[in-house]
Amino acid sequence: MSSSEIFSSYPGFCSDCGSILPLLRDRGNVICYTCSKEYPVDVFGNKKVHYTIHFNSQEAFTKNIDAKSSKENKEDDGPVVDRNCPKCGNNQMSYATLQLRSADEGQTVFYTCTKCKFKETENS
Repeated sequence: MSSSEIFSSYPGFCSDCGSILPLLRDRGNVICYTCSKEYPVDVFGNKKVHYTIHFNSQEAFTKNIDAKSSKENKEDDGPVVDRNCPKCGNNQMSYATLQLRSADEGQTVFYTCTKCKFKETENS
């Protein structure tokens, strides 16, 4: 190890700061991202980088699309209760509650029709 090198150097690591060197480019030298020291291409020796990209199968893609569409069709805002929808007359609506007014007042209930998605509110 020379006096200018602080870290013991392995191929792929900067001898000045110890950082991992970026991958080889098509042309030019390798430049450390951290300390900007420049290395010739032969710093990697005869090492080669191989990688594989795995794509989802058509079956997995179709399954994902089907799951999304069934979720969109069954999108309820909460538990379902027996309540008549004023728009379509359906007898089931889902509900969610929020405390929108001051703490000493009742909560606001948001009802959503499970059939036509009509929304109404009720202050309790």
